[in-house]
Amino acid sequence: MTTVLDSRAIQEILPHRYPFLLVDKIIELEPRIRIVGIKQVTANEHFFQGHFPDAPVMPGVLQIEAMAQVGAILALREFEDRANKIPFFSGIERARFRRPVVPGDTLIIEVIALRIGSKVQKMQGIARVDGHITAEAEIMCIIGSREKGETK
Repeated sequence: MTTVLDSRAIQEILPHRYPFLLVDKIIELEPRIRIVGIKQVTANEHFFQGHFPDAPVMPGVLQIEAMAQVGAILALREFEDRANKIPFFSGIERARFRRPVVPGDTLIIEVIALRIGSKVQKMQGIARVDGHITAEAEIMCIIGSREKGETK
């Protein structure tokens, strides 16, 4: 797998940081069309402490969040002033969880742009482990301003 964006490049685009940054690298990128990211799921993930100690499973909502972060990279790359932008979740539709994600898995997250606008984004996300779908959803976000929490 070729790395298109590494962790440092991702952090130059996304405002998320540990422990909530859920994308390790981007391996494919077609601007305004499609992006593929990787999340290496390790036993050290903070959420495994309570979900569940004897049978660790990555929460489905965090798989959706990982999709949203990968999609945000695709969207934010289109803004020259992206350092002043922040993506806010505005909707999740047709979410389905197919299989558990456990420590040691490599989560491959593909996001396809359905609509990329200056304010509203809509994308289709699919997460896979070993070629098997673990989660999928349509996700929407609003691109807001990082200044004083403004969304206009």
